[in-house]
Amino acid sequence: MKATIQPRCLFIVLGGVLLLAIWFSLALGPVSLPLGETLRAAGRALGLPLAGEGLQRAELILGQIRLPRTLLGLAVGAVLALSGVAMQGLFRNPLADPGLVGVSSGAALGAAMAIVGGSLVGGWPDAVAPYLLSFSAFGGGLGVTWLVYRLGRRDGQTSVATMLLAGIALTALAGAAIGLFTYLADDATLRTLTFWNLGSLNGASYARLWPLLLVTVAVAGWLPRRAAALNALLLGESEARHLGFEVERVKRELVFCTALGVGAAVAAAGMIGFIGLVVPHLMRLLVGPDHRVLLPASMLAGASLLLLADLLARLLLAPAELPIGIVTALLGAPFFLYLLLRGRV
Repeated sequence: MKATIQPRCLFIVLGGVLLLAIWFSLALGPVSLPLGETLRAAGRALGLPLAGEGLQRAELILGQIRLPRTLLGLAVGAVLALSGVAMQGLFRNPLADPGLVGVSSGAALGAAMAIVGGSLVGGWPDAVAPYLLSFSAFGGGLGVTWLVYRLGRRDGQTSVATMLLAGIALTALAGAAIGLFTYLADDATLRTLTFWNLGSLNGASYARLWPLLLVTVAVAGWLPRRAAALNALLLGESEARHLGFEVERVKRELVFCTALGVGAAVAAAGMIGFIGLVVPHLMRLLVGPDHRVLLPASMLAGASLLLLADLLARLLLAPAELPIGIVTALLGAPFFLYLLLRGRV
């Protein structure tokens, strides 16, 4: 696929959109702040010597509510988009979204086990409670991804059709298990589980943020190092081997990296769909299939899209808040259908 826009121009546009998305995310909400006041308060929070009279309220809102939420949205959007690019490149199929091959459902099942299991046993110990949800989501995502990958392997080759069918089946199985945990949950836990399954950045805190930020930095730092291998895989596994790449090792690393990123994102923000499917499609239409450009472009676009979706979720029914998973589905599903109708998938 030939690129339709120069990468340098695209990165300038994406960088500008991301900065605007961050600015609006910090400034707008049920209690909106003037944009100039937001910039001065953010500058003071970063230690810049700016005049601070009358900024106490803005600094409180930014520091305690808006800044961790914005950072969480940046990390979740970036890591979901990167994971989508990795899965599509690994399986050489644009339908290989992490959700379609079971990563998200596996992570959701692991997190549901942690949420409902805690209520059934009277609460987890304080020493493990802050980390158990993330660990459970990561383990569930990794387990289902590995199983889908193994089911898709035949005679040393990966069957994309078998893999996608296995992903559908395991997603249904995980959904049934989540339904069982929902049935076993008490009223308070059921409400938590229901809203968590719809996805939200509400309740973001620095304690929830730092593990995801570390995972996002690791994924964003590692995946571009495999851009050449992903480009080679587009030609086929045999061709990639002839070019000197250790294909099986690259596959294992990509599967682990995707499960780690999606598991951490699901644990921090719940189920948020279509970011890992739509963003790589859109960027591929703009810049072509070269992963050296596609990976960073998708990371910037994914972060921007999730921040803008979160902004819509906060403002459409203010002071109430829509779950962000509903907003991303309403934005992503029509765009994906448009791609299908255009014959570009």
